[in-house]
Amino acid sequence: MLTKTGAGMAAVAVGLVLAGTQADYPELVTLGLAAAGTVLVAAAWLVAAPRLTVVREVRPRRVFEGGTAQGTLTVTNVGSRRSPPLMVTETVGGRRTTVPVPALAGGSSCTVGYPLPVARRGRYLIPPVELGHSDPLRLMHRGRACGGELVVHVYPRVHPLATIAVGGPQDAEGQTASSAPPGGVAFHSLREYVQGDDWRHIHWGATARTGTVMSRHVVVPDEPRQLVVLDTSAAPYTASLFEDAVRVAASFCVAAERAGLPVRLRTTGAVEGESSGGLGTSLELLSTVDKSGADRGLAALPDRVRDVVSNTQGVALTVVTGRVDTELAQLLMLLRPRFLSVGLAQLVAAESGPVARPRGVLAVAAPTSEQFAAAWNRLVLR
Repeated sequence: MLTKTGAGMAAVAVGLVLAGTQADYPELVTLGLAAAGTVLVAAAWLVAAPRLTVVREVRPRRVFEGGTAQGTLTVTNVGSRRSPPLMVTETVGGRRTTVPVPALAGGSSCTVGYPLPVARRGRYLIPPVELGHSDPLRLMHRGRACGGELVVHVYPRVHPLATIAVGGPQDAEGQTASSAPPGGVAFHSLREYVQGDDWRHIHWGATARTGTVMSRHVVVPDEPRQLVVLDTSAAPYTASLFEDAVRVAASFCVAAERAGLPVRLRTTGAVEGESSGGLGTSLELLSTVDKSGADRGLAALPDRVRDVVSNTQGVALTVVTGRVDTELAQLLMLLRPRFLSVGLAQLVAAESGPVARPRGVLAVAAPTSEQFAAAWNRLVLR
C-alpha cells in the first residue's frame, strides 16, 4: 500500500513522463522512469515479509477512571534473516497509538510497553494489533493483523461513602428464607438428600424416623440488602452531571460491598439495566451506562422496585438522580414505609437554587461527586 510519500512519488513519476513526452525532453522522461523504478523497488522490498510472531498483554483489564492501563508487546523474529524496524499500531476508543519496534536478528525477540488511552469511563474493545513494515524510503507500507480482540473496562471513579446503619439481622444465625443462597451456616429446614449435598449435613435422626436420607438445608442468612437505583433519563442532567451521578452510584455499590452488605444495582431504563451478580458486574454495567431521552426516569421507580418490596427481606434504597421536583418527592415519601431506609442523591448545578428534601428521606444535593461524598459523610457520620 502506498504511503503519502509513495503516492507523491508515483504522481511525480507520471507527471515527469508525461511532461517529458509532450515537450520532447528525454531528461524529464528519464527522471520520471527513475521515480517509477524507485516505487517498484519499494514494492519488491515488501514482497519478502519478515516472519514475526506477536504476543500482546493488557493489564489491568479493569481499571477505575483516572487510572492507567499498560499494553505489552513481545515481538519474536522466527525467521533466519534480520527483520527491518517495525511500527505496531493499536486502536483504542478510536485513537491510534503507534509503537516502534527495533530491527530484530533471526531468532531474537523484543518486548515493548506503552500506555493505553483509556482515561474516560467506558468499555473499550481493542482490535488485533496491526503489525506493519515499510521500505527504507517509506514509500510503501504493508500491515497485517496479529492476535485477537481484548476488552478493557474503565469503571467510574469512586469516593469513600459511609453506609446507613439499618436494622435487621446480620449475624450468622439470622432469619432465613427458602430463596436464600445455599452454602451458609444458618439452618433453614430439613429436606431429602440430593446428590452433591455435603454428607456432613445428613440428619441421621430424621433419616432413621422417615426411612429416607434427610439433609439439613443451610443457607446464607437474610441480611439488609442495599438497592441502588440510578436515574438514566436525560431530563435531569447535563453531560457532566450524569458522569458525576454514575460515580456516586458506583461509590454506593463499593461502600456496600466493603461493609459486607449484599448490593444490587438497577437503572430506571430497560430491564437489562440491572446487575445482581456482585460488585464486579455492577461496575461493568456502570462503565457502559448512558442516559436516554426515552427513559421515564423516576416515574418508573415503582415498577423497578415492585419485586423488591414484596420480598420479606429488608432493603435499604438509594436513588441517584438529578433535580427532583415536587411530584417525584411525593413519590419517594410514598415508597419510604416499604424500605428500611431511603437515601436520595441529587446531582444539581451549584447555581440552580434550592432542592427538594422529601420527608423521611435522607437527601443530599451537590454539583459534583466529590462534594456529594463530603456532604453525605458529614450527614451520616455526625
